[in-house]
Amino acid sequence: MRTWKLAVWIMVSSTPGFAQGCVAPTVPFLPADPANIRTYADILRADFETYFADVQAYFRCLEQERNRAFVEAQEVTEAYARMLELLGE
Repeated sequence: MRTWKLAVWIMVSSTPGFAQGCVAPTVPFLPADPANIRTYADILRADFETYFADVQAYFRCLEQERNRAFVEAQEVTEAYARMLELLGE
């Protein structure tokens, strides 16, 4: 049971505010004034479409990082279990 808790702790505590290499896209700006929205509709539309593409790439990156971290945590947990066994704990 102690080994499982360590694995969970490693997964939670080793992840900083963002995953390694995964950068969240910037949320597009939407003017409050409807006239400005109409005036800049093409630019705003492009900004939103770029955001949607970027956020999908971000989700894929997060999933890859999650998978990598999970494998790493399993390996570290196994190493810790071997250490505890060697120490007779």
